[in-house]
Amino acid sequence: MTDPAPRFRDKPVSFVRRSGRMSDAQERAWQDLAPHYVIDVERDAAATSVRPGTSIDPATVFGRRAPLVVEIGSGQGHAIVHAATAAPERDFLAVEVFRAGLARTMLDADRDGVANLRLVEANAPEVLEHLLPAGSVDELWIFFPDPWHKAKHNKRRLVAPAFPPLAARALRDGGVLRLATDWEDYALQMRDVMAAAADFAPAFDGDWAPRFDGRVMTAFERKGLQKGREICDLVYRREPRG
Repeated sequence: MTDPAPRFRDKPVSFVRRSGRMSDAQERAWQDLAPHYVIDVERDAAATSVRPGTSIDPATVFGRRAPLVVEIGSGQGHAIVHAATAAPERDFLAVEVFRAGLARTMLDADRDGVANLRLVEANAPEVLEHLLPAGSVDELWIFFPDPWHKAKHNKRRLVAPAFPPLAARALRDGGVLRLATDWEDYALQMRDVMAAAADFAPAFDGDWAPRFDGRVMTAFERKGLQKGREICDLVYRREPRG
């Protein structure tokens, strides 16, 4: 029986993957450090896809069983490298499509001697649907995703009605989903989407959650504050499976 033909994506993705040139240091990082840090992913048709039916075993990847934190859209890696350094008893997985950001993350992790961090170069919904085993994630972080602020591009937003079932699949019962954005319109959309998600319950009182103290202040967040934008945090707990 032959494998089915690769599928092209039938839904818009939440990114545009531009081919930016990496610095010499980033190129060296990819060559020297990727074999240790970057998880090898079986692809479908797209370069950042995950082949259906393929998955990882986190205990094998990290060489131990520990609580797993996944950050979607890790960017340059400042938040997750800091978190992994501060919590060596937990394992961390950075999901990002931009190779230069992953290279920067590896450079910082290697400099700090971080052993509990791995990286995936892939489209986040496919990571949640295929790569991660069901119920394997303790916390899922999405900090400052692309707001796609033009109305005609809103369909590209990651936190949309199709997202909660994927997050619920990956999270264990009682697992935590943390969201943050500096775009009010997107924050309101996130809150509406999660309010309609049967598998999640809010883990905060009032309109917004307190700022997550486990999130290091990055230049990106500081820039939003300097522009007068309010940072909106949300946190939800995965309801027990029936």
